[in-house]
Amino acid sequence: MHVTQVVPRHRMVSSCLLLAVAACAGGAKQHMAAPTAAYGGDYGGGYQAPSASAPAHASISTNQGSTNEGPGSIAETAPAPERPGLGTTFGESVYAPISFAPFVRASADPWAEVLLHYNDESGVRAHAEYLNAYPRPLEVPAGDGSLSVALVDETGRTLPGYAAGGRSLVIGDDGERYKIIVRNATTARFEIVASVDGLDVIDGKPADPGRRGYIVDPHDTLVIDGFRTSDANVAAFRFGRVADSYAAQTSGDRNVGVVGLAIFSERGAVWSRGELQERDTADPFPQRGYAMPPR
Repeated sequence: MHVTQVVPRHRMVSSCLLLAVAACAGGAKQHMAAPTAAYGGDYGGGYQAPSASAPAHASISTNQGSTNEGPGSIAETAPAPERPGLGTTFGESVYAPISFAPFVRASADPWAEVLLHYNDESGVRAHAEYLNAYPRPLEVPAGDGSLSVALVDETGRTLPGYAAGGRSLVIGDDGERYKIIVRNATTARFEIVASVDGLDVIDGKPADPGRRGYIVDPHDTLVIDGFRTSDANVAAFRFGRVADSYAAQTSGDRNVGVVGLAIFSERGAVWSRGELQERDTADPFPQRGYAMPPR
């Protein structure tokens, strides 16, 4: 069993190997930390950061049928229509160093899961109308509300959106840089496994909550700036065309438009609102009554 420590703006955790977990429930795991968080992750024999340069576009061939217009005619394939809305591109390099710290999960199951859908304004309005929803400021509570999650722009402004039908719909602008933030209002640490467009934000591979993630410290805010390319840098999250998204250029665009977080509590006491409420309402005399006469 080995324990490593990471602290970037986030900390990462290394393992014993969104919105199910194959974790070593009894062993110490490592996590990666952002400049204040930690990460612990063993990605198949050691952390391999994705290439700092965006991958080449994947070629897509679409057969929509052909029409023969007589002898010697050539069958033509119509190009696939471009998907509307936004995806997340593999942006410029951003300095976001990490450190490693030990973290043992209290359970193999996430303490909470958060799912955020994003799109451009017309796409979010269309999605909201589909769900009969109305706009409101958007910061999403996690679990019992002790943690909260939001997407913010480069200045730290929380992006607007809708809450509808159990979904959180965030509005982004093409070309705009964004970050994922997790606010922790408790005295406990949590591990955050995050994905964007179905890709793990640490190694860029298809996401799995069983991987290791960032650590958010007590009464602190975790900032996830982009897809990690090394211990010191990330490729910024930027909204862009679906065809230009990192997912479309690597594993496919099926899951673009979604940000997922699996949140794990640490083994030991967790001072969440639910736990504090239990403490606050504890009854010193739960069995009230009178003495019974002897028989």
